[in-house]
Amino acid sequence: MTKILIDCDPGIDDAMALALAAGAPGLEVVAVTTVGGNADLAVTTRNALALREFLDLGDIPVAPGSPGALLHPVVRADHVHGPTGLGAAVLPEPVRAAADGHAVDVIIDTLRAAPGEVTLVAIGPLTNIALAVRREPRVVEWARDLVIMGGSYTRGNHNPAAEFNMLADPEAAAIVFRSGWTVKMLGLDVTLTAVVTSTVLDRMRPLGRLAEFLIPAATSYGVITADGGPTIHDACAVAYVLDPALVTMTPAVVDVETRGEHTRGMTVVDFRPMDRVPNALVGTHLDVDRFWDTMLDAYGRLAERLG
Repeated sequence: MTKILIDCDPGIDDAMALALAAGAPGLEVVAVTTVGGNADLAVTTRNALALREFLDLGDIPVAPGSPGALLHPVVRADHVHGPTGLGAAVLPEPVRAAADGHAVDVIIDTLRAAPGEVTLVAIGPLTNIALAVRREPRVVEWARDLVIMGGSYTRGNHNPAAEFNMLADPEAAAIVFRSGWTVKMLGLDVTLTAVVTSTVLDRMRPLGRLAEFLIPAATSYGVITADGGPTIHDACAVAYVLDPALVTMTPAVVDVETRGEHTRGMTVVDFRPMDRVPNALVGTHLDVDRFWDTMLDAYGRLAERLG
């Protein structure tokens, strides 16, 4: 079992990533931390708490973290995820409360308690991760790995240059990439191929209670056809931890633009670093068929548990 701590901002695709983690036989979710991103922190935390109960994740801590970016005004994606953060999907109000303390403390304490055992999976803005590194630099050594969904070497999605998670807090992202670990970056270049088509949707329909959540979430996220549909960005990071063979990873030096008038939040990816040591492995290709087989196998296992 690979232990993972998921830092997230649920968010439709975050929710689908959490469902993958809950159903995957090779993963153990040890904590969930939340950040303001796709929606305000109160919303993302409520969603994480509701998902903990709906997905039967047990009594793991769910801890709220940073409400916004380190330096600049908040950027939100409620035009994509809707006012609840989960599109048309509806979950019962959570019964159990969030953990005491801040997400940054939970990240540091979890890694300190099990050095080399826990993989950080960051699928929202990187504010909590940056603050953890600044407060306790040894988290870089204690983490088994850091896998993020964010960035791109070809394009943006929130604007022409920047992917949303990077644009939401470029200064935090810059800190994370400069902190001395090898960041495993799953950016738009691979995640935009993880598309929910009508065939994928049909494979979700028999999944009982889980389908009652997944289908409204996915269908509110974009138009689904035989050839295209919404992209489930964040699940790619969790799927990579579960099965690294899903993604072709290429060494690179990644810098984050923090000052450009038109390029703020852009990940500048150099696959020919010359005299610089790579600080990242960047996803360049996703085996889409294998990805969906992995997703739907985990969803099927979870559906059996949920009924």
